[in-house]
Amino acid sequence: MSGNVELLSSSLARAKAENRAALIAYLPAGFPTVDGAIAAVKAVVAGGADVVEVGLPHSDPVLDGPVIQTADDIALRGGVKIADVMRTVREAYQATGVPILVMTYWNPIDRYGVERFTAELAEAGGAGCILPDLPVQESALWREHAEKHGLATVFVVAPSSKDERLSTITAAGSGFVYAASLMGVTGTRESVGEQAHDLVTRTRATTSLPVCVGLGVSNARQAAEVAGFADGVIVGSAFVKAMLDAPEEEAGLSAVRSLAGELAEGVRKR
Repeated sequence: MSGNVELLSSSLARAKAENRAALIAYLPAGFPTVDGAIAAVKAVVAGGADVVEVGLPHSDPVLDGPVIQTADDIALRGGVKIADVMRTVREAYQATGVPILVMTYWNPIDRYGVERFTAELAEAGGAGCILPDLPVQESALWREHAEKHGLATVFVVAPSSKDERLSTITAAGSGFVYAASLMGVTGTRESVGEQAHDLVTRTRATTSLPVCVGLGVSNARQAAEVAGFADGVIVGSAFVKAMLDAPEEEAGLSAVRSLAGELAEGVRKR
């Protein structure tokens, strides 16, 4: 079975045709439980998310800030496995029909086996992977199997990336380019800043892929700001914090659905 890279491309193209940015939501698998995470994905899509990233919880993150680390710790202590991540992708995709990507560090894939991981992700209906710590120059094996199975390979670029490096990264990627709005880890911030605008401009000069911005967006005002110059607005910590702050799971699902609705309005006010 082939993965859903084409669904990802068409979803981003549809948002562009509607003269808006796409809303991309991130939620960790297994948080607060496996079933709870699947319900949360359904809730953010019901609220207006166009694409969902399902995080594969990891004990040694390099990009994730304290909010997502807390959720990952809950998921890991709950015994979440890669099989649960695949189940989350499968059930979320079947229920919503939107592109579902997995965001993961490289080590779990390397240990699981690249061919096994890509085949299972495609079979589950996944659209691809975001791989924040896989160097492009070491990605040939992954990209070979991802392409064979119809999966996007999304690389992360940062404000520190030089133009020549941007060209190398974007030439190897597919689906979209994940532009980290600032140096540092995930988390909500007061301002997304000029660095993100400059990075999107420089990245667009190297590729025809959509450029989507993440790290720091937490409200409709920031979503509208980023939507003014990016093809997609990626929100993670704000959704996870809404779940963490809720007194019980149903309240958390209501909170993320509501937040997705506010953000979906924001990306339409570019």
